[in-house]
Amino acid sequence: MDRRYFMKMVVAGASVLAMAGSLMAATSGTSDARIETRVKELLSKMTLDEKIEQMTAEPAYKILEHALGYGKYSTFNTPANKRLDIPGIRFIDGPRGANFKGSTGFPASPARGASWDVQLSERVGQAMGYEMRAQGANFTAAVCINIIRHPSWGRAQETFGEDPYHIGRMGVGFLTGLQDHVMACAKHFTANNIDESRMFVDIRMDERTLREVYLPHFKMCVEAGVASIMSAYNDVNGKLCAHNEHLLRDILKEDWGFKGFVISDFGTAVEDTVEAANAGLDIEMPVELFYGKRLKKAVLAGKVSEQVIDEAATRILRQKLRFYHLENRTDYDRNKVAGPEHTALAREVEQKGIVLLKNENSALPLISEKIKKIAVIGGLANKANLGDKGSSSIRPPYVITPLKGIKNKAGDSIKVAYESGLNPSRARRIAKGADAVIVVAGFTWKDEGEGNDRESLNLSREDEELIKAVAAESDRCIVVLESGSAITMESWKDKVEAILMAWYPGMEGGNAIADILFGDINPSGKLPLIFPKSADQLFEFDNKAKTVEYNRYHGYRYFDKNGLEPEFPFGFGLSYTEYKYGNLRLNRKKIGKSGNIKVKVDVTNVGKMAGEEIVQLYIGYNSPGVDRPVKDLKGFERIALDPGETGTVSIEVKAGDLAYYNAERGAWEVEEIEYIVYVGPSSSQEDLLSETFKVSGL
Repeated sequence: MDRRYFMKMVVAGASVLAMAGSLMAATSGTSDARIETRVKELLSKMTLDEKIEQMTAEPAYKILEHALGYGKYSTFNTPANKRLDIPGIRFIDGPRGANFKGSTGFPASPARGASWDVQLSERVGQAMGYEMRAQGANFTAAVCINIIRHPSWGRAQETFGEDPYHIGRMGVGFLTGLQDHVMACAKHFTANNIDESRMFVDIRMDERTLREVYLPHFKMCVEAGVASIMSAYNDVNGKLCAHNEHLLRDILKEDWGFKGFVISDFGTAVEDTVEAANAGLDIEMPVELFYGKRLKKAVLAGKVSEQVIDEAATRILRQKLRFYHLENRTDYDRNKVAGPEHTALAREVEQKGIVLLKNENSALPLISEKIKKIAVIGGLANKANLGDKGSSSIRPPYVITPLKGIKNKAGDSIKVAYESGLNPSRARRIAKGADAVIVVAGFTWKDEGEGNDRESLNLSREDEELIKAVAAESDRCIVVLESGSAITMESWKDKVEAILMAWYPGMEGGNAIADILFGDINPSGKLPLIFPKSADQLFEFDNKAKTVEYNRYHGYRYFDKNGLEPEFPFGFGLSYTEYKYGNLRLNRKKIGKSGNIKVKVDVTNVGKMAGEEIVQLYIGYNSPGVDRPVKDLKGFERIALDPGETGTVSIEVKAGDLAYYNAERGAWEVEEIEYIVYVGPSSSQEDLLSETFKVSGL
């Protein structure tokens, strides 16, 4: 979604929902077959105008109201049909929390991605969905699952990482939680990975790239029952996504059997009434521009068949019926919004999402009894830095900054001295007299966000010089980084003892950062995208081009393919303890194309602190008949271990998950070759144990 608009708050549903004998109410808690019957009954009673009304947002004249206050006290709406007791859509956005003012502010999506915790992602969805419903919404496009193709992308902070499988699993967890309370929409379909040119860029790629890289995570969400999909602004292979019949009909609705509805991105995502409707766009948002009266005129002129209208209305009604029982609930408590339960969850998310990138000379954790003075340096240390202020904007009731969190933890026993860094000489003096120096640096919404791709992967020159200056005065310099994507750090990385990647840390971020710094929580986060040594290691990121060619390689696959060594590999993250992997074993060495293998590995905590490890499984290909990556992520699991404890992780891999897309045949094919199983703590080849198995026959 691109624009911030205003609309008055929808509360009109209350009187409509009292009609207990209606066709809508009769479906509560019933089967899919019962819902389909009710959809047909409703459709048979609807006029053409009423069907088109289901596909159309509020009148265009409300666009000025939208621009003034979206999210502060309002939702984006489609009309309710009072005659037939059909609720309207009441839309709110929010990958980091409901856009409503006062909602819980969660850490940015890459932090949740760095947790690799699907259950945690679901719990965040449940909390966020509850707050949305409690404040009047029934539909959200919070499930942003676009790939971080290049770390300069401004909206990287809205998604979970760079890998389709990882994003898919985290997205499925998130939408599952959301849909306990609201309809969820997964966005942006598809190949939306550049922001400044997104309104006009044509993304060109072959069918295999599309199917293998830019669609699998959407398919996972469809299979999990997501209610809706949002089309993207960009073109794909010469067709605007909202007009793209191959994407919306051939793949989404026919190949995948998607039963939900498709909405447009907001503002300029639709350019033609007939093309959009015939391609399979079911709802135009956020106001009536090309649907409504124009759509009816196109139907009467024979340019859009009434069958197309019936199909769209069917899809919309099906999902409204599926979630209708929630419209009647009166037990949503607004006091739970940003209450203790949800703010504690926001803190837990950041605790699990922080990635320890470096820790030399046991710089961390800080031992309170051994420290008398801490120097906290950097403007971001004392700033509520929550990320973008576009459609993903959050307005929590309070924010714990890193400085505040450190002071909370230090209490009266440790002196905390703060310097913004604007005076480098003063910063050096404070650092020189401290037992530990903590520099907080990074980016803000002014550097990266919606419509604003990052200009550089380096920190600002001022931040880099500040880090080097204070590091020269301390043998325990710790850098805490805030951003929505990768940061390059070659000029200063070797001059500091420890580095934490904190992302945009949410409303409880400062407390969670302090929990990690002082060892109350053992860091367990792992990078959901690769951190390069420099931008020179990456392909060009052209956010002004009208046409961009995509291939199948980015992130760790690109680095593997080209033999490049990153600063920090995909899946990397340190801990305050150490883990040892061993005894990798497969339950069989040969399977058919419809079979599966179970992979087991033993993991031992050989350190002195309890912790959680993220075990990652990749698959490689021996002598493939087509071009394949060196390896693909195919599984991951978290395991909690006490010191000295050994646990066994078991991950199943299906042969069908090893298929490549044969574009000539229009089908997925599993090669009868030898496959390599890699298991370890990151994607780095030197960290991985390996075994092989073969696929042969059916």
